[in-house]
Amino acid sequence: MTRLNKKSQEWQGLNQSISQCQACPRLTEHCQRIAREKRRAYSDQAYWGRPVPNFGHADAAILIVGLAPGAHGANRTGRMFTGDRSGDWLYRALHRATLASQPASTTVDDGMVLTGCAITAVCHCAPPDNKPSTDEVIACRHWLDATVDLADARVYIALGQLAWKETLRLAERRGWIDCRPPKFAHLAELELHGPRWLIGSYHPSQQNTFTGRLTEAMFDAVFQAAVEKAGRGKQGGGQRAK
Repeated sequence: MTRLNKKSQEWQGLNQSISQCQACPRLTEHCQRIAREKRRAYSDQAYWGRPVPNFGHADAAILIVGLAPGAHGANRTGRMFTGDRSGDWLYRALHRATLASQPASTTVDDGMVLTGCAITAVCHCAPPDNKPSTDEVIACRHWLDATVDLADARVYIALGQLAWKETLRLAERRGWIDCRPPKFAHLAELELHGPRWLIGSYHPSQQNTFTGRLTEAMFDAVFQAAVEKAGRGKQGGGQRAK
Protein backbone atom coordinates (compact mmCIF):
# COMPACT_ATOMS: atom_id res chain seq x y z
CA MET A 1 0.00 0.00 0.00
CA THR A 2 1.39 3.40 -0.96
CA ARG A 3 1.72 6.20 1.59
CA LEU A 4 -0.98 8.20 -0.22
CA ASN A 5 -3.44 5.29 -0.21
CA LYS A 6 -2.79 4.68 3.48
CA LYS A 7 -3.36 8.35 4.24
CA SER A 8 -6.58 8.30 2.20
CA GLN A 9 -7.86 5.29 4.16
CA GLU A 10 -7.02 7.01 7.45
CA TRP A 11 -8.87 10.11 6.26
CA GLN A 12 -11.93 8.03 5.42
CA GLY A 13 -11.72 6.36 8.83
CA LEU A 14 -11.51 9.75 10.52
CA ASN A 15 -14.56 10.98 8.66
CA GLN A 16 -16.51 7.87 9.61
CA SER A 17 -15.59 8.39 13.27
CA ILE A 18 -16.63 12.04 13.11
CA SER A 19 -20.03 11.15 11.66
CA GLN A 20 -20.66 8.67 14.50
CA CYS A 21 -19.72 11.04 17.34
CA GLN A 22 -22.32 11.61 20.07
CA ALA A 23 -20.16 13.47 22.58
CA CYS A 24 -22.54 16.43 22.91
CA PRO A 25 -26.12 15.41 23.83
CA ARG A 26 -27.58 18.87 23.13
CA LEU A 27 -26.15 18.91 19.62
CA THR A 28 -27.08 15.30 18.89
CA GLU A 29 -30.68 15.97 19.90
CA HIS A 30 -30.81 19.23 17.94
CA CYS A 31 -29.48 17.68 14.72
CA GLN A 32 -31.89 14.76 14.97
CA ARG A 33 -34.86 17.01 15.74
CA ILE A 34 -34.13 19.24 12.75
CA ALA A 35 -33.86 16.11 10.59
CA ARG A 36 -37.29 14.95 11.79
CA GLU A 37 -39.09 18.26 11.55
CA LYS A 38 -37.38 19.52 8.36
CA ARG A 39 -37.95 22.78 6.58
CA ARG A 40 -41.02 22.86 4.36
CA ALA A 41 -38.92 23.41 1.22
CA TYR A 42 -37.06 20.16 1.94
CA SER A 43 -39.92 18.11 3.37
CA ASP A 44 -39.46 15.39 0.74
CA GLN A 45 -35.75 14.95 1.49
CA ALA A 46 -33.99 12.68 3.95
CA TYR A 47 -31.82 14.78 6.23
CA TRP A 48 -28.31 13.68 7.26
CA GLY A 49 -28.99 14.75 10.86
CA ARG A 50 -25.66 13.89 12.50
CA PRO A 51 -22.06 15.18 12.64
CA VAL A 52 -20.83 16.28 9.22
CA PRO A 53 -17.45 14.86 8.14
CA ASN A 54 -14.61 16.74 6.48
CA PHE A 55 -14.83 17.31 2.74
CA GLY A 56 -11.84 17.03 0.45
CA HIS A 57 -8.70 14.96 0.51
CA ALA A 58 -6.02 14.30 3.11
CA ASP A 59 -3.23 15.69 0.90
CA ALA A 60 -4.82 19.16 0.73
CA ALA A 61 -2.38 22.08 0.89
CA ILE A 62 -5.16 24.42 2.03
CA LEU A 63 -7.48 23.62 4.94
CA ILE A 64 -10.61 25.77 5.32
CA VAL A 65 -11.95 25.93 8.88
CA GLY A 66 -15.60 26.90 9.26
CA LEU A 67 -17.76 27.32 12.35
CA ALA A 68 -20.38 24.55 12.18
CA PRO A 69 -22.85 22.94 9.75
CA GLY A 70 -26.00 24.85 8.89
CA ALA A 71 -29.21 23.30 10.21
CA HIS A 72 -30.77 22.99 6.76
CA GLY A 73 -27.53 23.04 4.78
CA ALA A 74 -24.80 20.58 5.74
CA ASN A 75 -26.99 19.01 8.44
CA ARG A 76 -29.42 18.20 5.64
CA THR A 77 -27.02 17.20 2.87
CA GLY A 78 -24.17 15.66 4.86
CA ARG A 79 -21.45 17.72 3.19
CA MET A 80 -19.69 20.78 4.56
CA PHE A 81 -21.13 24.10 3.30
CA THR A 82 -23.54 22.35 0.97
CA GLY A 83 -27.16 23.30 0.41
CA ASP A 84 -27.29 26.85 1.82
CA ARG A 85 -26.32 30.38 0.86
CA SER A 86 -23.05 30.40 2.79
CA GLY A 87 -22.03 27.38 0.77
CA ASP A 88 -23.10 29.08 -2.46
CA TRP A 89 -20.64 31.86 -1.71
CA LEU A 90 -17.84 29.52 -0.66
CA TYR A 91 -17.99 27.18 -3.64
CA ARG A 92 -18.28 30.02 -6.16
CA ALA A 93 -15.10 31.48 -4.69
CA LEU A 94 -13.35 28.10 -4.66
CA HIS A 95 -14.31 27.52 -8.27
CA ARG A 96 -12.98 30.93 -9.32
CA ALA A 97 -9.73 30.05 -7.52
CA THR A 98 -9.61 26.70 -9.40
CA LEU A 99 -9.94 24.82 -6.11
CA ALA A 100 -13.39 23.36 -6.88
CA SER A 101 -14.59 21.60 -10.01
CA GLN A 102 -17.89 23.48 -10.18
CA PRO A 103 -19.38 26.69 -8.76
CA ALA A 104 -22.25 25.11 -6.82
CA SER A 105 -22.46 22.35 -4.23
CA THR A 106 -26.01 21.11 -3.81
CA THR A 107 -25.89 17.41 -2.84
CA VAL A 108 -23.26 14.84 -1.90
CA ASP A 109 -23.63 13.17 -5.30
CA ASP A 110 -23.47 16.29 -7.49
CA GLY A 111 -19.96 15.52 -8.76
CA MET A 112 -18.18 18.26 -6.80
CA VAL A 113 -14.44 17.67 -6.49
CA LEU A 114 -12.01 19.81 -4.51
CA THR A 115 -8.43 20.19 -5.70
CA GLY A 116 -5.69 21.18 -3.28
CA CYS A 117 -8.05 22.08 -0.45
CA ALA A 118 -10.27 20.50 2.18
CA ILE A 119 -13.04 21.83 4.42
CA THR A 120 -13.48 21.16 8.12
CA ALA A 121 -15.17 22.97 11.02
CA VAL A 122 -14.72 23.93 14.65
CA CYS A 123 -17.91 21.99 15.44
CA HIS A 124 -19.15 19.13 13.26
CA CYS A 125 -22.75 19.29 14.50
CA ALA A 126 -25.26 22.02 13.72
CA PRO A 127 -25.78 24.03 16.94
CA PRO A 128 -28.97 25.86 17.97
CA ASP A 129 -28.86 29.49 16.74
CA ASN A 130 -25.47 28.74 15.13
CA LYS A 131 -23.86 29.13 18.56
CA PRO A 132 -22.05 26.12 20.02
CA SER A 133 -21.30 26.32 23.73
CA THR A 134 -17.75 26.56 25.03
CA ASP A 135 -17.93 22.96 26.25
CA GLU A 136 -19.13 21.80 22.82
CA VAL A 137 -16.26 23.61 21.09
CA ILE A 138 -13.81 21.97 23.48
CA ALA A 139 -15.38 18.54 22.96
CA CYS A 140 -14.86 18.85 19.20
CA ARG A 141 -11.23 20.02 19.34
CA HIS A 142 -9.78 16.54 19.02
CA TRP A 143 -11.43 16.18 15.61
CA LEU A 144 -9.72 19.34 14.39
CA ASP A 145 -6.43 18.07 15.82
CA ALA A 146 -6.85 14.74 14.04
CA THR A 147 -7.77 16.50 10.78
CA VAL A 148 -4.68 18.70 10.94
CA ASP A 149 -2.50 15.68 11.79
CA LEU A 150 -3.60 13.95 8.60
CA ALA A 151 -3.90 16.87 6.20
CA ASP A 152 -0.69 18.67 7.29
CA ALA A 153 -1.77 21.67 5.22
CA ARG A 154 0.47 24.65 4.51
CA VAL A 155 -2.33 27.23 4.63
CA TYR A 156 -5.27 27.47 7.02
CA ILE A 157 -8.23 29.72 6.21
CA ALA A 158 -10.36 30.60 9.23
CA LEU A 159 -13.91 31.61 8.28
CA GLY A 160 -15.02 33.89 11.09
CA GLN A 161 -13.69 34.91 14.48
CA LEU A 162 -14.38 31.65 16.32
CA ALA A 163 -12.61 29.61 13.65
CA TRP A 164 -9.70 32.08 13.85
CA LYS A 165 -9.44 31.72 17.63
CA GLU A 166 -9.68 27.92 17.55
CA THR A 167 -7.07 27.61 14.81
CA LEU A 168 -4.77 29.91 16.81
CA ARG A 169 -5.28 27.70 19.88
CA LEU A 170 -4.39 24.65 17.81
CA ALA A 171 -1.25 26.38 16.51
CA GLU A 172 -0.28 27.39 20.05
CA ARG A 173 -0.74 23.81 21.32
CA ARG A 174 1.66 22.66 18.63
CA GLY A 175 4.26 25.36 19.22
CA TRP A 176 3.77 26.93 15.81
CA ILE A 177 3.63 30.50 17.13
CA ASP A 178 6.42 32.55 18.66
CA CYS A 179 5.04 36.05 18.22
CA ARG A 180 1.92 37.93 19.25
CA PRO A 181 -0.89 36.96 16.84
CA PRO A 182 -2.88 39.73 15.15
CA LYS A 183 -6.51 40.24 16.06
CA PHE A 184 -9.08 38.68 13.79
CA ALA A 185 -9.83 40.70 10.68
CA HIS A 186 -10.60 40.01 7.07
CA LEU A 187 -7.32 39.07 5.36
CA ALA A 188 -5.44 39.04 8.67
CA GLU A 189 -2.34 36.88 8.21
CA LEU A 190 0.00 35.05 10.51
CA GLU A 191 3.04 33.07 9.43
CA LEU A 192 3.51 29.92 11.51
CA HIS A 193 6.32 27.44 11.93
CA GLY A 194 6.59 25.00 9.06
CA PRO A 195 6.35 27.36 7.30
CA ARG A 196 2.58 27.49 7.45
CA TRP A 197 0.12 30.36 7.16
CA LEU A 198 -3.14 31.30 8.85
CA ILE A 199 -5.44 33.65 6.93
CA GLY A 200 -8.61 35.17 8.39
CA SER A 201 -11.79 35.78 6.44
CA TYR A 202 -15.21 37.09 7.28
CA HIS A 203 -17.64 34.18 7.31
CA PRO A 204 -19.88 34.03 4.20
CA SER A 205 -23.00 34.19 6.38
CA GLN A 206 -26.06 36.02 5.14
CA GLN A 207 -25.46 38.61 7.84
CA ASN A 208 -22.15 39.47 6.20
CA THR A 209 -23.01 38.97 2.53
CA PHE A 210 -26.42 40.68 2.55
CA THR A 211 -25.03 43.76 4.29
CA GLY A 212 -22.00 44.05 2.03
CA ARG A 213 -19.55 43.52 4.85
CA LEU A 214 -18.20 40.66 2.73
CA THR A 215 -18.14 41.06 -1.04
CA GLU A 216 -17.17 38.48 -3.62
CA ALA A 217 -14.04 40.46 -4.47
CA MET A 218 -13.05 40.44 -0.78
CA PHE A 219 -13.68 36.70 -0.58
CA ASP A 220 -11.70 36.05 -3.76
CA ALA A 221 -8.73 37.89 -2.27
CA VAL A 222 -8.59 35.35 0.57
CA PHE A 223 -8.30 32.37 -1.76
CA GLN A 224 -5.89 34.15 -4.08
CA ALA A 225 -3.61 34.72 -1.09
CA ALA A 226 -4.03 31.11 0.05
CA VAL A 227 -3.19 29.68 -3.37
CA GLU A 228 -0.12 31.89 -3.61
CA LYS A 229 1.14 30.89 -0.17
CA ALA A 230 0.39 27.19 -0.69
CA GLY A 231 2.34 27.31 -3.93
CA ARG A 232 5.47 28.37 -2.12
CA GLY A 233 5.79 24.89 -0.67
CA LYS A 234 8.47 24.74 1.97
CA GLN A 235 10.49 27.65 0.74
CA GLY A 236 11.20 30.42 3.18
CA GLY A 237 10.51 30.25 6.89
CA GLY A 238 10.20 32.19 10.09
CA GLN A 239 7.18 33.65 11.79
CA ARG A 240 5.66 36.96 11.00
CA ALA A 241 2.45 38.64 12.06
CA LYS A 242 0.83 41.16 9.79
